[in-house]
Formats: sequence, structure tokens, C-alpha cells
Amino acid sequence: MTEKAYDVVQIFGSAVFNEAVMKARLPKAIFKELSRVMSGDAELTLPVAEVVASTMKDWAVEKGATHYTHWFQPMTGITAEKHDSFISPVGDGTVIMEFSGKELIKGEPDASSFPSGGLRATFEARGYTAWDPTSYAFIKDNTLYIPTAFFSYSGEALDKKTPLLRSMDAVSKQAMRILKLFGNTTAKSVVATVGAEQEYFLIDKKNYDKRKDLIFTGRTLFGAAPVKGQELEDHYFGAIKQRVSDYMKDLDKHLWTLGVSSKTKHNEVAPAQHECAPIFESANLAADHNQLTMEMMKKVALEHGMVCLLHEKPFAGVNGSGKHDNWAISTDDGQNLLNPGDSPMENAQFLTFLIAIIKAVDDHADLLRLSVASAGNDHRLGANEAPPAIISVFLGEELTEVINALVAGTNVESKHLQFDIGVSSLPKFPKDTTDRNRTSPFAFTGNKFEFRSVGSSLNISGPNIVLNTIVADALEQFADELEKADDFKAALNSLLVRTIKEHSRIIFNGNGYDEAWVKEATEVRGLPEFKSTVDAMPHFRDEKNVKLFTKHRVFSEVEINSRTEILLDNYCKTINIEALTTAEMANKEILPAVIAYEKDICDTLLAKKSANISYALEESIAKKVSALAENLSVKIGELESVTTKAQGISDVFEASKCYHNEVFATMQSLRAVADELETIVGEKYWPFPTYEELLFNV
Repeated sequence: MTEKAYDVVQIFGSAVFNEAVMKARLPKAIFKELSRVMSGDAELTLPVAEVVASTMKDWAVEKGATHYTHWFQPMTGITAEKHDSFISPVGDGTVIMEFSGKELIKGEPDASSFPSGGLRATFEARGYTAWDPTSYAFIKDNTLYIPTAFFSYSGEALDKKTPLLRSMDAVSKQAMRILKLFGNTTAKSVVATVGAEQEYFLIDKKNYDKRKDLIFTGRTLFGAAPVKGQELEDHYFGAIKQRVSDYMKDLDKHLWTLGVSSKTKHNEVAPAQHECAPIFESANLAADHNQLTMEMMKKVALEHGMVCLLHEKPFAGVNGSGKHDNWAISTDDGQNLLNPGDSPMENAQFLTFLIAIIKAVDDHADLLRLSVASAGNDHRLGANEAPPAIISVFLGEELTEVINALVAGTNVESKHLQFDIGVSSLPKFPKDTTDRNRTSPFAFTGNKFEFRSVGSSLNISGPNIVLNTIVADALEQFADELEKADDFKAALNSLLVRTIKEHSRIIFNGNGYDEAWVKEATEVRGLPEFKSTVDAMPHFRDEKNVKLFTKHRVFSEVEINSRTEILLDNYCKTINIEALTTAEMANKEILPAVIAYEKDICDTLLAKKSANISYALEESIAKKVSALAENLSVKIGELESVTTKAQGISDVFEASKCYHNEVFATMQSLRAVADELETIVGEKYWPFPTYEELLFNV
């Protein structure tokens, strides 16, 4: 069947109240004033908001919208929305469609029902949403979605957007100080830009519905290894199955309509695993668009009879899913400050920003690690499929030579070589200045850094808040020193050389999966290693980190404390749900299936025995199954006991330790027994779809 063609250029952003729409529909003076607000040069006034709201409503109603919602990102990890209609009674039994400036600017959702980490008492319900004019409103499901920040009655941020915007201001402020020292008089601001690659799995909806673990936890809590996994490496970049291709095409159309610049799509390493990636944009827009992307991925999958899994490790034994956070900083007039130019050795401005970032990562590796910490991501990090839990920086051969030469006071000629692979019909093309290192957590990839440790389900605001803030701090220290210098060039050289000497331990271009690196990193270089969320998260409240965030006004101390509590509480709740689901599936589904199989084996054994036929095979199987079933029953009891113990611990820090060290460990022990039983019990007895059915039936 021939697909109906559509004009991508015409549909892109057609459901977005973007700058082009504003310019076309707003009065010229209002558009000019709103542009100043969006660039941070002016504050929004109510008269301007009134005109914008009326125009936005008219545009939305023309496109079929009947409601509006303040769309925000609370600490639950998902987006939140409350829908209100545009209708306003006029007194004669009819209504008109109205939307005021006040309704655009401010909303009042119930703050008490969202996690606050002790910031708000349960009875203190008032919270506010405030319009973020730097992120465009859009229409979805006949509703006008207005991106907003969410904060409490007492002024603390209760969301992920507010601190992200604060961190973007911080890095812009300090980067501008550096640019002025280099004589830049045209740039007005510096923008943190992000492109978030999104990995995911697709499985058949019918199989999903038969597994409680997938429904309740997003991952399989049981599952023996399939006879074929990813060992042939035949899925990565392979031909896309028609059903998946149809899904991807549909997803692209939805995302393009919403102004999301979905660019790349392909099969990933594991069976049933795929990836989509957008084009770079400001960190704020990228965070909003990634949340929207994850939502649309799930919605569109259901329309195609599939389920999109965004958990970091849905299946044991095959690669999990990450979300590579490609981060850079650019001036408002389009100069990428991480572009080395033709000769990195001669590009002092590039080297200044590069070395500041190296310093930032070394000074605050603990913060980068905890920014990607979650119960799901604990399955990935350090598991020979994702970067290790030890943070290091990959620069590549040429840049490493450059900074080594800088320290030594020598020069390095730029190596813009060309590839010649010995086939005359193939063109020659320039060789990049760096290779790629998929084992590095934080790798320079030509004109950006790729933070590879981010988990697939994570809101990217958290990692980018940390990146922006730690880089702002390093740039501030550089600016403080350089602004006092009488001889800028000499002071800069001295600063860069000293900084590299002090922080070279964080640079590692080798194999991050190698056990020798773990030993070298921790024992020789003294780099921190936090293997789990429980190890990493408490360091959010370390004195140096509190000082960092409060100095740059990204978080207050109470906001840091609240987020630490929320994230650890979320960890505890996640493991608790997994434990309860594990026990229920083992008790109510696996044990009855095993007993039924065992009964049939024993019936066959007795029949053979009565007929004086050898029954040694049946006896051997029955004994093995019986022993495993008894062991499984014991493990279920142990899991229920230790889960009850963890539930009774009131202190979230102590509870998280119990959930990690005892509950999760017992879950793994129970699973090992169940997975062994799966390899023995006949297929017709097993109560839910196996890995073969889940991974190869799409």
C-alpha cells in the first residue's frame, strides 16, 4: 500500500506557538517586547501577557483546542498537567472562549500531592506554576500546553525546570566574562545546548500484558537467557523491521508536528532495541522536548500494538538503554565554544573552555555520578555495556597531545589527515581530530562532550543542571584570576598549564571496561567510585557541593536536602515495588507452574514404574525440580521478610541501604533459582512469555 505523502517542512512545528507564529500574529511592539523577555533583557508585564494570551488562545482555538494546561516537571520524574477549558459563561446560557494574561502567567496546582522532600507539610497545599516564555507552547490532544516552572508558596523550586534555568544563567554569566577577556564584543549571552540520544525497546503489547513485572516495574524481574541474544551483533544498524519502521515513521511525524527535531533513527545493539536522536537546541528546550519525546514514544507504540520500554535494563544479559547527553556551549550569535577550529593548539579560547571543563569534571566527579543515579541505571553503569561508575574524560589522541605540549611548552602541528582505504572508487575524506570511545562516561566528540552515563528514563534536566553549574564554577575561578592579570597572555598560559597539571588524573583515553582501569582509577589516581545510587546520592549534601550550588544560586540548601530525600525515597519505593512484584509472581505464577510440571513428571514416573519401564530420567528431573521448588519457596519467604524489615525503617538513608544491600540482593538470589527452573520446566507450563518471545516477536 502506497503511503500518503506529506510535506515535512509544512508540518514541522505546525502545532507550536513558535517565534514564527508570534511574529506573524502579535502586534509588532508586543512581539519586540516579548522577544526581549525571552532573551532575558526585560521582565514580562501583565499588559504584554494579556495580548500574548489572547493571541495564543485564538491560534489554539483555530487549531481545535478547547482546553489549556500548565505543563510542568515535578520531582516525580514525569510531567504533570491540569486541564482547564477556555469557556467563560456570559450570563444568557451561552459561553465565549477566553484566556487572560493572568491565566497564562500563573497557575495554582495542589503542591501537597507532589514530592517535596520535607519542603512542604502535607496540609500546606499551595503551589504555583509560572509560564516559561523561553519554551514554546504547543497543542496536543486538543489542548494548549504551556511549559511552566513549578515552585512552592514559600518560593522553593519543586520541579526540574527552575534549577535548570538557573544553571543556564550561571554558565552564561561566567562564560561571558571569559569571552570579554578574549575581546568578544558581539555576544550577549552563552547558551548551554544539548542533543539527547534516546535508546528504547519495543515489545508486542500482547506479551507485555502477560507479565506483571513489565506492567508494574518496567523491567523483567525473571527471565532465563534466550538461545540467541546479541552475540552475533546482527541487530545493530541492521535493516529495520517493517512494523518497527512504520512506528518510527509515525513517531517522526508526531514529533515534527510538535517542533521536535527528530533526526536519526536506527536499530541498537540488543534485539528489539532502537534509538532516536534530535538536533541540538538549548538545554531548556532539549529537556522539554525529551520529556515530550518519551511520552510520544509510548503513546505511538500503543497505537501500533506495541509497548515502548524506557527502563535502563528491561532484560538481563543484553544491553540496557542509555540516553547520551551531548552537551556544548554556544554564543547567542552561533559560535560553538567547543569547536577546536583548524588548529586547537592556536585556539587559546577553545583551550580555555576545554581545560575549564576538565577541571570542573575532576572537581565534581561525585556530582556528575549522582546526577545519573537511579535504581534503573544501577543495572547499567559499570556492566560492560555502559560507561563505568567512575567518571573520567576522554579527549582523543590529538587533543591529548595538544594539552601535553601546552604543559611542555612545545608545539603540535594539526593532523588533518585524510582516510585512504585503498579503494579507488571511494572518496577520500578528512579524518576527525578524535576517535570515539564508547567506554568513556564523558567524551569529547569533536565539538561537544558526550555524557554517556545518563539513563534512558531519566529527565535530562538533572545531569545538565550539574554540568552547567560545575562549568560555571570553573569559569568563574578562571575569570577571577585572569581579570586581575597585567599580562593576560602570560597569565592565561600559566593558568592553563597549572590547571592541566592539577587535573590530568581525570583524563583517560583507554578502555573503561578494563578491570585494570578500575584499579588504576581508584588506587593510583584517587578518582571516586560510587557503584550504586545508595553510595552516590548522600554526597549531594556534602559541604563543598552545597557551597557550589548556593553560590551560583542554582539550589538553596533546603532544596538540596529535599532533593536528596526525594531521590533516595524514590529509590526505596522502586525497589519495594520490585520486591513485592517478585514475590507475587514467584508465589502465584511460577510455583504453581512448577508444581504442575512436577506432578506430570511424577505421574509419568509412576506409570513407567507400574509398567516396569525404566523411569530414571523422570526421577532425576523430579528430584531436581522438587529441590529447586523448595529452594524457591524458601527464597520467597526470605524476600518477604527482608522487605518487611526495610519497610519498617523510617530514616530514608538507612532504608535505602537495606533495600540495596538486603532486599535487592535477595531478589537476585530468588531470580537465579526461578531462571534455572525456566530452563527445565516445559514451555507449555511456564506462566508468562519468555525472553525469546519478548525480544524476537515484534
